[in-house]
Amino acid sequence: MKQLVSWLASAGVGFARACVVVVVTMLVPAVWAAAVALWMWWWDGDPWSGIVPFMWACIGTLALSRPVCRMVRSLVAKWTGTVIPTGYRQARPVTQMSTGYWWNGYSYERTSRDARLDQQWRTRWRDPATWRDLRFTAIAPVTAGVICAIPLTGVATAVLGLSQPALPARLIGVLGLAVAIGGAPYTWRSLEPVAVRFLRPSPAMTMADRIDELTAQRADTTVAQAAEIRRIERDLHDGTQARLVALGLSLATAEKLMETAPGQARALMREARAGAATSLTELRDLVKGISPPVLTERGLIDAVRALALDSPLEAMVDADLQLRLDPPIESAMYFGIAELLTNAAKHAHATRVRISIAQDDTGIVVEVEDNGRGGVDERAGGGLDGLRRRLAVFDGTVEITSPAGGPTRVRMMVPCESL
Repeated sequence: MKQLVSWLASAGVGFARACVVVVVTMLVPAVWAAAVALWMWWWDGDPWSGIVPFMWACIGTLALSRPVCRMVRSLVAKWTGTVIPTGYRQARPVTQMSTGYWWNGYSYERTSRDARLDQQWRTRWRDPATWRDLRFTAIAPVTAGVICAIPLTGVATAVLGLSQPALPARLIGVLGLAVAIGGAPYTWRSLEPVAVRFLRPSPAMTMADRIDELTAQRADTTVAQAAEIRRIERDLHDGTQARLVALGLSLATAEKLMETAPGQARALMREARAGAATSLTELRDLVKGISPPVLTERGLIDAVRALALDSPLEAMVDADLQLRLDPPIESAMYFGIAELLTNAAKHAHATRVRISIAQDDTGIVVEVEDNGRGGVDERAGGGLDGLRRRLAVFDGTVEITSPAGGPTRVRMMVPCESL
């Protein structure tokens, strides 16, 4: 009995999904059917009378192709868990020139609105994904659409057949009902292979997107390196260099006063020694900000444990394994964790944080969870945006879960192998 109930429930869910697939995949054919009906009603013997319905059908197809493909991707991801990348080209920011005109990558426009509108149309027309979507709207109705229409056809046959008094008609109706119930749990599954085959980006599109991504990452890396060099130069110039200059002047003065005023000379020597100690501390802090010695000597896990000890939060590090990664990866993960600890203390007002470091089949995974107030606002150019760009250089990802009221959980993953 339970198996029968389970089967009927599966058939009901499958029938509903099959109906959804038929509706979605038949939207574009419905537009063309409406255009044909309009042409037949409008046609007066003049061959030119079919131009208007044909134009409306083409416009409707172009307008529906991308929404239909988005719905198909969403349904496949929701029903099967298979995520199909969109592969659409992203429009670049428009830039205002010194002349007052706006440059969108293709042409100059008088206003930013005109520049964005022109850019959107040009980007869409030149995007290979647009023609891929059009191809899918032509293939999906005769593949997944036809297969998913089998349960609907079976139900329609059952209704018509069982409503007739003749025995052959009733038998046909029973057969249609059996086909509908037996095929409903399976027919909707035909959408996944068709969508994966015809909606995924082509190798050329994937390569082009990868080149654009690497170009952007190279630009970000260049900017970050230049900013870091300026920061180091500023810290050395304003801090350590100034103290060393003052130290040299104190030693020169003490040397002159050594014979005439030995007491003042000794006082200057004491001040010089204190200045030297302060300069050494500043240099150590500067070196620690560039590359912490514990990270270089003992690896990521011990460096994170040392970072947790220095944190004002009650930090717990969960890492049972011992692994060494490439130095650039360790550095990126270390400073990413440091950024998250700072955010937890400064913005989330957390009191406790848990850091988990593990390695699985995908790579190194770090999770940072705090008990703060949540509601993380990830703005462009902020610390979290910089963290994403830093890990993107290594094909890493950042997943943030931060509901209002907390807790905030950040998962960083970098594909790599332990050394």
